[in-house]
Amino acid sequence: MVSEVREARDTSSDRELLAAHVAGDPEAFGVLVTRHRDRLWAVALRTCGHPETAADGLQDGLVSAFRRAGSFRGDAAVTTWLHRVVVNACLDRLRKESVRRAEPLPDDLDTVEAGHRRVRATAGTPGDPAVDPVEHSLVRERRERVLAALATLPEEQRAALVLVDMEGYPVAEVAQILDCAEGTVKSRCSRGRARLAVLLADVLDLAAADDLDTAGRPVDDAGNPSGTPDVGSMTPRGPPAGTTVD
Repeated sequence: MVSEVREARDTSSDRELLAAHVAGDPEAFGVLVTRHRDRLWAVALRTCGHPETAADGLQDGLVSAFRRAGSFRGDAAVTTWLHRVVVNACLDRLRKESVRRAEPLPDDLDTVEAGHRRVRATAGTPGDPAVDPVEHSLVRERRERVLAALATLPEEQRAALVLVDMEGYPVAEVAQILDCAEGTVKSRCSRGRARLAVLLADVLDLAAADDLDTAGRPVDDAGNPSGTPDVGSMTPRGPPAGTTVD
């Protein structure tokens, strides 16, 4: 009987899990968070630019979502609502702590996203003898430069760029996550990209020479990204073990 209940939870939709949580199911919210926590952690880490702040922001967001689940109106996807709560919590953390970090982001940022596929089939893994260590080092350095520059942007611009350019969400959905107009998202992205272009002029030149955008994605003849960002190792990784919802 217990196994049947667990199986039912695992196959339930996000909306069903959230509704079950509101109705008093003590495990439904945990199943929902487990399903999406890797991507939520990636967004939190890139938005905050520092693991400790990101862990606090994610914790704040999940606690808020746990307590406010009954206010979910159903006018957006549950994942959109979760991202909105977590991003807002991260931005609140940044404002309260006045975090302005321009130093390179931590090495483990290369492995924050579980399930993201590599774009370049020849990239391999760092220990793969078929991979040119010089090329791997250059790609890694380029990615770290981009992420470090991203951390210098104002929080709102950073959040928009993370969601649109690094996570690949449509502008319309990002507008729902950030609770603003689509035009505002586009404006924040445009200003952020312009600032990054100044900070990363040399990286942009190298990327253009390799037919990549600054996120490490191959581009087509029109210059549009044709894949998801190369974010490093495929090793699954989630938020710190201490990130829980009580």
